[in-house]
Amino acid sequence: VQLQASGGGLVQSGGSLRLSCVASGSRMHGMGWFRQAPGKQRELVAAITSGDTTDYADSVKGRFTISRDNAKNAMYLQMNSLKPEDTAVYYCNADNWWPLRGINFGVWGRGTQVTVSS
Repeated sequence: VQLQASGGGLVQSGGSLRLSCVASGSRMHGMGWFRQAPGKQRELVAAITSGDTTDYADSVKGRFTISRDNAKNAMYLQMNSLKPEDTAVYYCNADNWWPLRGINFGVWGRGTQVTVSS
């Protein structure tokens, strides 16, 4: 399985971005988005199962929405009301485990930079 992430960019505070992650190969049960800001550990942002069970970090609840298209083997992250503290490199991850196990597990895509200016 390989993951290709896209959709990052520069946006002003309060703006929106939509990240996409397309998987090639077998469909995996859990998929999610992690992010890593400079000097900080990688953290889970949002995750979703093939049955649409979701999980969100408290810091993004009500602002971010994760979704999945199993037919396209793709996952999306709609990010609204973005804040400067959302600035990070965002990585997509896929794992046949739930909850997602994190940095040493599953398959990882290359990161996409999200920068939110104040």
